[in-house]
Amino acid sequence: MKNVQEEASAKERNTFSAVWKFSKHPLGMTLLFAVLLVALIVGVSLGPVVVPFTETVRILLAFMGLPIEAEFANQQWVIITEVRLPRVLVGGLVGAALAVSGAAMQGLFRNPLVEPGYVGVSSGAALGAVCAIFFGWTAVSSWFLPASAFIGAIVAMVTMLTVWKSSRQKSVAMLLLLGIGINAFFSAIMNVMVATSKNEQELRSIIYWLQGGLEARTWEHVWLIGLPVIGGAVCLSLFGRELNLLLLGEDQAKSAGVNVRWTRNLVLALTALITGAAVAVSGIIGFVGLVVPHMIRIVAGPDHRFLLPASAIGGAAFLIFADLVSRMVIQPITLQVGVVCAIIGAPLFIVLILRSNRGGAYDSGG
Repeated sequence: MKNVQEEASAKERNTFSAVWKFSKHPLGMTLLFAVLLVALIVGVSLGPVVVPFTETVRILLAFMGLPIEAEFANQQWVIITEVRLPRVLVGGLVGAALAVSGAAMQGLFRNPLVEPGYVGVSSGAALGAVCAIFFGWTAVSSWFLPASAFIGAIVAMVTMLTVWKSSRQKSVAMLLLLGIGINAFFSAIMNVMVATSKNEQELRSIIYWLQGGLEARTWEHVWLIGLPVIGGAVCLSLFGRELNLLLLGEDQAKSAGVNVRWTRNLVLALTALITGAAVAVSGIIGFVGLVVPHMIRIVAGPDHRFLLPASAIGGAAFLIFADLVSRMVIQPITLQVGVVCAIIGAPLFIVLILRSNRGGAYDSGG
């Protein structure tokens, strides 16, 4: 047993010995945090009413309680602190949730083309939200929409895991196939609801939510998803070593002391939690969980000890910039951020696939 463990450890060292030093150096995280900070400042500064960057920074510092000797126009204060800052923070949290979930699932399945939507989480949340709109639950309270979406995500994940565990073949490939089947089934139900919508307003609300957006997000939405997203992302980042070993195969990971079943179930549960929370307030936003981890993996290597937290930070910055584009590109019309992510993410992902070796750093897994 000792020889097997030493062999697995040697393989792990050889696999990651070529990882660029950037991935181990504090400079990497420092640069990512700097990009996120720039995204936040630019995101709250620009809009139909432009607030100078220096004025934005002073307002943000004053809002944080720091002693700033300056007078602020009431209009600028309200725009920054009550309108744009909650929207930008929600966008950052959603982007972080989708990207870190994508990175974790790509490592778990050893496939760089996997994202949370592939295992039914996003479609479950979508079905829950569409039910809330279709059956009029949102008329009782606006919070029925995110609550229904979150419950739908959890139900979808539990259903998929239950069916998977009851099947004879408990491989990762089978899990992905079940996710595809669940996505197709939920999409069919949603299409029925779209086709039988009672009025145009209901239909527009369903389609608008399915396209993904951050309009009218408030501080209540920030508090709603802040704890599950941040807590879940931190917990996922603790599985960096286990996901590194799983890249070598389940047998090698078990030989190195990894409880594969426990790790897989917990990683899936955490991704369901934070993806469900994110989709509950933003709708369906694709490509973030695919593109961001892939970009960081190409630059810094496949070491999940860096890849997971870096994906969270990069995903937050990516979605903030995408939301800024959605607000600014064709003013006064505001595009859905989900549409912008698809426009940006699809070509970028194709380029990344073509430039990377065999489409990614992992094998096809299974």
